[in-house]
Amino acid sequence: MNNLKTVSLMALLGGALVLLGGYLGGQTMALVALGIAVLLNGAMYFFSDKIALKSTGAVPVEEQQLPNVYSIVRSLTQRENMPMPKIYVINSPQPNAFATGRNPANAAVAVTRGILEMMDHNELEGVLAHELAHVKNRDILISSIAATIGAALTFLARFAFWTGGGRREGGNAIVGLVALILAPIGAAIVQMAISRSREFQADASGAETTGSPLALARALAKLDAGASRIPMDVNPAVSQLFITDPLKAFGGRGRRGGMASKFSTHPPTHERIERLEKMAMGGSRYA
Repeated sequence: MNNLKTVSLMALLGGALVLLGGYLGGQTMALVALGIAVLLNGAMYFFSDKIALKSTGAVPVEEQQLPNVYSIVRSLTQRENMPMPKIYVINSPQPNAFATGRNPANAAVAVTRGILEMMDHNELEGVLAHELAHVKNRDILISSIAATIGAALTFLARFAFWTGGGRREGGNAIVGLVALILAPIGAAIVQMAISRSREFQADASGAETTGSPLALARALAKLDAGASRIPMDVNPAVSQLFITDPLKAFGGRGRRGGMASKFSTHPPTHERIERLEKMAMGGSRYA
């Protein structure tokens, strides 16, 4: 169900790109915008892991430094027939973790000092299974594609504003202004909806791997409480990578409803926990 939601949202983004491109300059203009976006986001796709690790202050650690993390990750990757990722640690008291890498062969998992101090073995296993699920499910690739189409939409919207709508005459300045305002906002909302859907999917995949949805549910409750009261200095551009919003302590994000939730990269924690509890009770599907 979450995969279907992701495909539907990406189709919506693609359809918006085609429609706006067709209005402005036909297929050629849409392809030009898409080509520019592909080049920009292609570079991000190949170097996003290095950027994310650098911007969060993550440093590589050897097995003797974090034997428990290495042991858990090795066990999980063997179960899922995945390569062993590189392990990093972030010197922050906030409990959190993220995974990055364009594919399983080029993956990295980073954990904070805070999560190592707060989680028991089963809870930490649930978190790490969630992060490895992002890698296995190719979520970095999915988010890169969504970002590519979103960037192309923004390019076309700006083109519409400065050219008055390309080929058409009359009233195009207004159309261009509307497109300039609404297209990037709409693209951002859809991209964040895709991000939330992938978080739900990673919860489900991780819980299936460990066989313990409730352990992950307990971990999410601890993570949410910790992120709400312990600030973390993170670039907002990479905040969506973390299992829970690392900027929550600064307020205004992760609320239960309203428009704020539409601009959140993470689903409400209570909803994630509810789905995991349903999964533990033998729910027919995680949706």
